[in-house]
Amino acid sequence: MLENYFPILVFIGVGLAVGVLGRLLNHVLAPNNPDIEKLSAYECGFEAFEDARMKFDVRYYLIAILFILFDLEIAFLFPWAVVIKEIGMHGFIAMMVFLGILVVGFIYEWRKGALEWE
Repeated sequence: MLENYFPILVFIGVGLAVGVLGRLLNHVLAPNNPDIEKLSAYECGFEAFEDARMKFDVRYYLIAILFILFDLEIAFLFPWAVVIKEIGMHGFIAMMVFLGILVVGFIYEWRKGALEWE
């Protein structure tokens, strides 16, 4: 009965070996020249350890949200491209409507200046 679990044990062993080997190779081969800038904390586009009530630029968050929004919408293209032959013309038209809405939203944001970083 336990011989059925042997492939799982081998899989776990190979996974651990690849992970440990990658870490060891990184430690041995990678250059190690840290400086103050590389070791400093960077968070959200501004200095991390200042007054909590300081003013900050909201445009940073707007650009990040827009990137995530368009990135997730583009992620829908990959499964659609895989099954394009099976879904036929109905699926093609549905995706063209989806992409049309995406383009209209992008043009709207572009016209409103949401993508400008002055």
